[in-house]
Amino acid sequence: MKSLRGLLIADPAVILSVLFFGTLSLCVSFFDETGRAQAALARAWARVLLWVSGVKVRVEGVEHIDPNGSYIFIANHMSYMDTPVILAHIPVQFRFLAKRGLFKIPLIGTHLGRAGHIPVTREDPRASVKTMQTAAEVIQKKKISLLIFPEGGRSHDGNLRPFKEGGAYIAIRAGVPLIPVVLIGTREVLPFGGGIVKPGHVTLRILKPIPTSELNIKARGPVTDQLREQILNELEARQPEPQPVA
Repeated sequence: MKSLRGLLIADPAVILSVLFFGTLSLCVSFFDETGRAQAALARAWARVLLWVSGVKVRVEGVEHIDPNGSYIFIANHMSYMDTPVILAHIPVQFRFLAKRGLFKIPLIGTHLGRAGHIPVTREDPRASVKTMQTAAEVIQKKKISLLIFPEGGRSHDGNLRPFKEGGAYIAIRAGVPLIPVVLIGTREVLPFGGGIVKPGHVTLRILKPIPTSELNIKARGPVTDQLREQILNELEARQPEPQPVA
């Protein structure tokens, strides 16, 4: 029944919302060079998408965030639904560090580029380093935050993949705190490879910030390991207890 609802109601509504808000964002971008209006539209789009999809979100730890502060948010990545959940419920101005291919998608790519999100090329290490340096400069100059999925893509099997060190590198260069973000339940409402959104409950847990202002670049490895361990511990704590074999 959930799959039927998604096929007949949620999926068409999602497509229409993308077209509507994408077009509106493009129009607004010609009058707003800061990207703030586009960010507000993206947040509105995310809330509409969650509503029409029947996805309810429980948010924990929002008290760890200063709405006027700058952070690097580091989140696990299980589903395409991760981004709307974060967009709708983390109350700061932030941008994405996203793979370059997303910038080629009609409307979505235009929005990403004009709103100030940052494309990264995974295949070219030198270009990736330059991108991270640019991201740190943008954070310092514009006083915004950045969202990164350090696994480099969605998990195919639901297990947490190794983390790349880019998020820690940028945070240390910019001198802003790192915040681990744990997403639970997004895989169930929109699994990898699944095109139908199912209603369900999702938890967004924001953990305590990790200061970086006194760290040097050499600390990026240990800090990345710390981030992954914290997120992994939260995910494992939410797993059901194994049932005894009869």
